Amino acid sequence: MFSVLEITLLAFVLNIPFGYIRNHSKKFSLLWWLCVHIPVPLVIIIRLTLEVDYRLIPIFILISIAGQFIGGKIEFGS
Repeated sequence: MFSVLEITLLAFVLNIPFGYIRNHSKKFSLLWWLCVHIPVPLVIIIRLTLEVDYRLIPIFILISIAGQFIGGKIEFGS
């Protein structure tokens, strides 16, 4: 069984590439919108599949936002 820490880490890591792509796309474009919203149902599916208590949803939301933020700060190359 997965621990809450492992699921939280998964939500964080899942959002990093989406944050990177979001930051490098035109604001409010379809791609930007998809990068913001696609991870949400994925985290919900993980939470429901692993039967994690609904009271932990605020933690998953905050950590997902943090993953998006960190992903947006990543820069490759010079």
